[in-house]
Amino acid sequence: MTDSQEAILINNGTLTDRPLFLKLRRWQWWLLVALNILFLLAGQTAAVILGRFYYDEGGKSKWMATLVQTAAFPILLTPYFFLCFSKDPFTASTTPIGTISVLYFVLGVTIAFDNWLYSVGLLYLSASTYSLICATQLVFNAVFSFFFNSQKVTVLILNSIIVLTLSASLIAVNEDSDAPSGVSKWKYFLGFLSTLGASALYSLLLSLMQLSFQKVLKKETFSVVLEMQIYTALVATCVSIVGLFASGEWKTLHGEMNDFGKGRVAYLMTLAWTAVAWQICSVGVVGLIFVVSSLFSNVISTLSLALTPIASVIVLHDKMNGVKIIALLLAFWGFASYIYQNYLDDLEAKKTQAEVNEAV
Repeated sequence: MTDSQEAILINNGTLTDRPLFLKLRRWQWWLLVALNILFLLAGQTAAVILGRFYYDEGGKSKWMATLVQTAAFPILLTPYFFLCFSKDPFTASTTPIGTISVLYFVLGVTIAFDNWLYSVGLLYLSASTYSLICATQLVFNAVFSFFFNSQKVTVLILNSIIVLTLSASLIAVNEDSDAPSGVSKWKYFLGFLSTLGASALYSLLLSLMQLSFQKVLKKETFSVVLEMQIYTALVATCVSIVGLFASGEWKTLHGEMNDFGKGRVAYLMTLAWTAVAWQICSVGVVGLIFVVSSLFSNVISTLSLALTPIASVIVLHDKMNGVKIIALLLAFWGFASYIYQNYLDDLEAKKTQAEVNEAV
């Protein structure tokens, strides 16, 4: 494929020309995709493990756990400014600044609420159970992508929806749950519902972000990816700080630090590295939305959620009973179905592109 014929896979497998990636050879495009996948997998797995560690060692603030999910956004300013200085002037957005500001504000507030729901879920669930429930986001994303991003519901996608729903149902009815110490059945159920709701809202956010790139921002440089991440994270961080003070949880933070099981330094390092891990994950998520699609981004997120239970067994010594093993296998089955559907879409897209090239 020549430089003039280079294209990328977006909109769930459809080949569409994108100016930024016309300058990249195919191996360079795949390298960019692989880098974003690494960011997402490593960042999300580490963040979930550290988040559960924070609660296990004495942390109790849901709003602090929410705050660290976006608070490290300033680390993105360096690459953002570098890209701004080197970007193509012909790709400047014509969208009114007021429209962009409203978009970022709405997305930021929604992200803050979604992060809070995740924090509640992780407080009342083990890391492995939490991750298996989060895998249902692929089900919700299939629905939202159908309505917002023209995603086709094939037999393979329908199969994934069914098996992932079964996986979540097994966790919901699992009587031999490994809920953290002191968590009642009611709080366990609350954690389940919060995580399920957060997964649905997260999937909606992914589809809305992809729609925003296509219909509102209309910019073809990677700087727009970082721009969205920075400004929405800024709004979400401000909302989290307001929530931290409005709830009164800020009064307990000093006591948390003093009573933290591993010590004061470990308390601060846990929060700091959790913040960094979530930001690395976010770069991978938004990067894959821009480079590929929201569906592909969610597929990789789901892979991480399927890997996290294994990591939590090794690091946090979560117990893995028979029901959870079956749920994990179903999650991998659902993930494999989505991957295979993406593979088929890729083959079809390549065939279509080849026919177009021959016609030219």
